[in-house]
Amino acid sequence: MNENCFSRNGGRATGRSPLLVSSVSKGENMFSVFYRIAAMGFMMIFLLTGSGMSEEKKDMGGWERNSKYDKLYVPSDRDSFKGIVTGFKEIIPFPGMSPGVALLVKDPDGDVVTVHLGPRWFIDPAATGIRKDDKVKVKGAWVELNNEDIVIASKISKGDFFEYKVRLTKDGTPFWTLSKEDMERERGESQKR
Repeated sequence: MNENCFSRNGGRATGRSPLLVSSVSKGENMFSVFYRIAAMGFMMIFLLTGSGMSEEKKDMGGWERNSKYDKLYVPSDRDSFKGIVTGFKEIIPFPGMSPGVALLVKDPDGDVVTVHLGPRWFIDPAATGIRKDDKVKVKGAWVELNNEDIVIASKISKGDFFEYKVRLTKDGTPFWTLSKEDMERERGESQKR
């Protein structure tokens, strides 16, 4: 085995799970090898992210900004209610749309309200931090969809310090349509609050 191979434990080659395999020629130091590898890594990132090329539009499966579904959300119609989470469910708001995720919330009257969070490819229920039996405050817009009153969420809060936002407050732009830069800016602003 090549003695210049590094293992996960950071030492010389052990014959187990190498992270990096590289041969170092005589007279070449490890710094120049790492410099070369770093340069290749940056070049790969540049090529893989498409920097310098026009960004290709992602197929959002009907969840695009200004789509039929998105136009249902009217920021000026925002409202809020409190309730207890009873679970999550998969939704398909309109035929042909990709699946989405909804939160089921029992309101104070005992009615279970379907609260749309967003597309399944963007929302992972396990990663939301929201669990069954959590007491939450839902902010969003009430709409009638498929003969059912539902809420398209902008934010779910629980306790004094937890918020799960899926839309910009100012204009209702869905987070899944934001650029990486806009998303980072929004995260930064949320952390300041």
